[in-house]
Amino acid sequence: MLFDSTVRRELARSFGATLVVILTIVLTMFLLRIVGLAAKGSVAPQDVVLVLGYTALGHLPTMMSLSLFVAIVVTIGRMYRDSEIVIWFSGGVGLPRFVRPVLRSAWPVLLVAAVLLLFIWPWGNRNSNELRDRYQQRSDLSRVQPGVFQSSSDGSRVFFVERESDDRADASNVFVLTQQPRGESVTTARSGRLETVAGETWLRLERGQRNDIDDKTGDRTLASFETYRVLVKERVAREAQAKPPKSLPTIELIRDPNARNQGELAWRFGMLLATANLLLLGLGLAATNPRRPNNWNLFLALLAWALYFNLVNLSQAWVGNGRVGLGTALAGLHGGAFMLALALLWWRDHAAVLHLWPRRRLRAAVPA
Repeated sequence: MLFDSTVRRELARSFGATLVVILTIVLTMFLLRIVGLAAKGSVAPQDVVLVLGYTALGHLPTMMSLSLFVAIVVTIGRMYRDSEIVIWFSGGVGLPRFVRPVLRSAWPVLLVAAVLLLFIWPWGNRNSNELRDRYQQRSDLSRVQPGVFQSSSDGSRVFFVERESDDRADASNVFVLTQQPRGESVTTARSGRLETVAGETWLRLERGQRNDIDDKTGDRTLASFETYRVLVKERVAREAQAKPPKSLPTIELIRDPNARNQGELAWRFGMLLATANLLLLGLGLAATNPRRPNNWNLFLALLAWALYFNLVNLSQAWVGNGRVGLGTALAGLHGGAFMLALALLWWRDHAAVLHLWPRRRLRAAVPA
């Protein structure tokens, strides 16, 4: 039908444009944050793009849900402002009739969101955590790149190496800045080498000097040395015994129904149910008065979206703490949102029949 094709075409255009804008903004924010983590030594510089990809895939369902919700509000709101909705209403097409073309346009988005939430989300989190753990479990000197200042794993030391040998055990022109409780220490050396003695890893510096500064008294101590050894707290790479629930596959969460796993299931299924409920909420919140050319309906719709997804996160915390059961949280929150969406849709469709708006205008027109 002409009605279905018109609504679906406008929804598709609005959804595509909104998704591009939101993706650009969110990816820029994620890139800045990951680059900051790489500068602090939490992420390897060569893994920045890979971590960004995993992070973007994990948050893509939320961005798609918001884009679809905004597309519905903007498209239906434009019909109200251009009085196009009045033509459809006078032709016998009520507001509930918009549900069918909206669902036909949104089902591919819902399918992709389900795949991302149930399968891609834990896979991306697991790989991202492995990249960070693998980089954090490297020794301090092995993380240093030639010509780059690099922090240690605990953030207490800063290394700089001018030139490094091929075996990565020797280094030339080593600079080490160490933060201490009473001050800081600057150590420079012509060369450095990693040595293992009695199971402990030491950094052996040769032909250098050390400058200690006391922050409280301001005293400075300068000492030269031929050989100086620093204990390196090298950790052995090993797989974590307890993985976080967000990195576990959905089938494993279902097989092990403890409180934390059920909290993660409440979030995954809750995000999918929230995306479906927002389709109906968007139809009810898109109504606007054509005599008032403003975007208050879009502003209120964004507030409703933020409130809904904050409630999804809150339900995850409650289920994870054992305060509420998984079924109770899903039925209470999303069942209530579904009933509210139906009530709002019915009220918008029957407002003209009940003469709610004309009565208000009549009262305002009667002189005091």
